[in-house]
Amino acid sequence: MDMTILNIALPEMAAELHPSSDQQLWIIDVYSLVLVGLLVSFAAIADRWGRKRMLMTGYTIFGTASMLVLFATSTESVIAIRALLGVGGAMIMPITLSLIRVIFTDARERATALSIWAAVSGLGAAVGPLNGGVLLEHFSWHSAFLINVPLMVAAIIAGIIILPESRVANPGRWDALAALLSLAGMTLLVWAIKSFGKAASLAVPEALIAFTVGAALMSWFVVRCLRSDAPLLELRLFHNREFSAGILAALGSMFAMAAALLLVAQWIQLVDGASPIEAGIRLFPIAIASAATSLIAPPLARLIGARTVLAGGVGVAGIGMLLIGLQPGTLTTATVIIALSLIGAGGGSLASGSAMIMHGSPAHKAGNAGAMEETSYELGAVLGIAILGSTSALIYRAQLVASGALDSLDETLAGQAESSLGAAVSIAEETGLPQVAHEAGIAFTHSLQVTGIAGGITMLVVAASVFALTPRGTDVSAGH
Repeated sequence: MDMTILNIALPEMAAELHPSSDQQLWIIDVYSLVLVGLLVSFAAIADRWGRKRMLMTGYTIFGTASMLVLFATSTESVIAIRALLGVGGAMIMPITLSLIRVIFTDARERATALSIWAAVSGLGAAVGPLNGGVLLEHFSWHSAFLINVPLMVAAIIAGIIILPESRVANPGRWDALAALLSLAGMTLLVWAIKSFGKAASLAVPEALIAFTVGAALMSWFVVRCLRSDAPLLELRLFHNREFSAGILAALGSMFAMAAALLLVAQWIQLVDGASPIEAGIRLFPIAIASAATSLIAPPLARLIGARTVLAGGVGVAGIGMLLIGLQPGTLTTATVIIALSLIGAGGGSLASGSAMIMHGSPAHKAGNAGAMEETSYELGAVLGIAILGSTSALIYRAQLVASGALDSLDETLAGQAESSLGAAVSIAEETGLPQVAHEAGIAFTHSLQVTGIAGGITMLVVAASVFALTPRGTDVSAGH
């Protein structure tokens, strides 16, 4: 819900704060970047300290960080708050999965529980745009953060009452060096990829250095984990093809979808002219389709196989993304809604991927499995936004400049209009130059369609790879 509210709030936030395109990407990216860097460490700490205790701490940090938006007056402060939210999120997400793994010992019940977990995520995504639309109709963009606070309070109360404490009996020694290697290595790699995307070139010396150092640190981390009797991250789980297929589906799908869905949310408001609440309604199909498919996935997997459900679903989502990119003529609202429905229906099949990941890992490695699944989701989103999002920004900027619509603006305003669609629309209104908004809309639509084609092709490749990797006859409702 938090992420989809942000998508709705981003245009208004951009109009007020005028972030550059790089800053706008950081507002989205920094949450996932921090979360990815800390997931492995927090999952390992939770195995020792207590999963329930870690979850309650994460809820507290997430709620507190959301309240800090009351003091946010600049783009930099919003980025800092999003980073703190990432710390809380890293304590929350893998722990929910590991608790499901240890509480539901029956494989069939666990598959159902994971499908409900995925469906609730889908419903949260549906509620987010509607809540965001209603809030932004009456309040400022700050309300998109503040809505988290009562939800976190409710989660803390419910968790204290309902959840059992859970620890690993003999987790082994905490590997502080491995934790540092994973955090530093992942951060450097993602920063380098973002820099390459912004420059549209690999000839960025500082990014090349960061990428080389990050790759070296992550290689050291992998070797250290493989040689350890009590690794911080149990990479040997990848020997299980069922587990590996689920991770690949999550990583590849989020890489393809994250940037495209962010761009669609902006297109609906700033190009198609929808109000925030109208945008929320138009984004509703993807979340409802995702939630419904998540609930259908387990019984369907028992009929036709988890491999077919997961690979087929990812393929359907890929077709939905291609529909956005390949529509002849002007992109229409009807096409976008149909495409979102297909993307949501396909994305809901990832519930089968979660079941495969947890089914392919032993209970005492539930924390590791949960961390790796969440890492794959978040890393996929970060890389997708960094690579596809940056590419989209370059296409938008080049086409807008080539249109000549910015020639009547001074250098400062022209630079702001080039940086983001939200800034261009705001400047067009302030200066009384509707041609700026018109040409910016055309350039943005083209960049969205290119991203849709790239994402759709990626998902079709992922679908084929998942089908080939998953063992024939995989049954996530069967015991080990």
